[in-house]
Amino acid sequence: MKHILDFLQQHLDEFVELRRDLHAHPELGLKEVRTADLLTDKLMSWGYEVTRGLAGTGLVAQLKRGTGSRRLGLRADMDALPILETTGLPYASRTPGHMHACGHDGHMAMLLAAARCLAQQGQFDGTLNLIFQPAEEGPGGAKLMIEDGLFERFPCDAVYAMHNMPGFPQGHLVFFDGPATASCDEVVITLHGTGGHGTAPHLAADPIIACASIVMALQTIVSRNVDPRRMAVVGVGAMSAGTASNVIPDTASLTVTVRALDREVRELLQRRICALVQAQAESFGVRAEVDYQRGYSVMVTTPAETALARQVGLALVGPERVTLQGEPVAGSEDFAIMLDHCPGSFLLIGNGAGENACMVHNPGYDFDDRNIEVGAAYWSLLAERFLQA
Repeated sequence: MKHILDFLQQHLDEFVELRRDLHAHPELGLKEVRTADLLTDKLMSWGYEVTRGLAGTGLVAQLKRGTGSRRLGLRADMDALPILETTGLPYASRTPGHMHACGHDGHMAMLLAAARCLAQQGQFDGTLNLIFQPAEEGPGGAKLMIEDGLFERFPCDAVYAMHNMPGFPQGHLVFFDGPATASCDEVVITLHGTGGHGTAPHLAADPIIACASIVMALQTIVSRNVDPRRMAVVGVGAMSAGTASNVIPDTASLTVTVRALDREVRELLQRRICALVQAQAESFGVRAEVDYQRGYSVMVTTPAETALARQVGLALVGPERVTLQGEPVAGSEDFAIMLDHCPGSFLLIGNGAGENACMVHNPGYDFDDRNIEVGAAYWSLLAERFLQA
């Protein structure tokens, strides 16, 4: 491990500068052209074979060493968010309305630093696949890369990812065995009634009344259909109907977010929502149209891969800076789709705790550059242990 830490300390300033360059030039999902160009130039200069074009702007950098048959995938996300930055930092976004507000600039910098370390100092035998994924924030770059043949073209025995998390001390590592992040589905419900004048409701079929009843009825699914020991969320985030107080409209709509930390619960929620909406609509004499959009999966890590991940974390930072089993996160993560297709694990790296810890997706957020060394050392040590020479 000493050879890894010595190398990263020697080159840390280079990757801090690189991270800040990425931060200053954010690009939204599937538009990460400059980002991909920069990554490609760096990786090729260190001897990686780079394949571009997966999901448009995604890329895989591959390095083979020795005759080992083991194959490891390490993934970092690339995209920024449509947020106007307010940090006032010297390296703040130069593109108004776009910002690396989730730390993907840091995720790329950690993996790039590890890439150089492994290329020039790594002691491993096998195949290393570094996966740089676009569009984690949407519309689902992991799924698009897989549809472009990610794991057929670059088979992996296991795949890993890391995400920074404000609220934990800087450099603290959090692991998950089993569910790590929730599924995230969206439901658009459109109710078709018969409009009319507000003074003659008996001549209309009012979709607003049906809409209001459905909002309340949806709340019974979690409280009465889901095992209380399991997490589930059914939340109405938007309602739209009508334009005037004395007019009953023809249509009304709801937009609903649905989340679960269990694949069976996710299926249950979909069945109950669809059945309840149709029954409620029929009871009010209106017709319901349900557009159920399946989003990111429940992220479920696999035991053997998580056990190795924990061992590496403990060896690197010690037990006082490791949470062996973190509480699952109600938010969702695109990496879940990769774990649907390949064994692997996911961890969080603390981005700072206390009053000054700004949460991700906030215009005042910034990645802690001290995590570049910790994250890169983690990736480098994990790769060496997984691909033992």
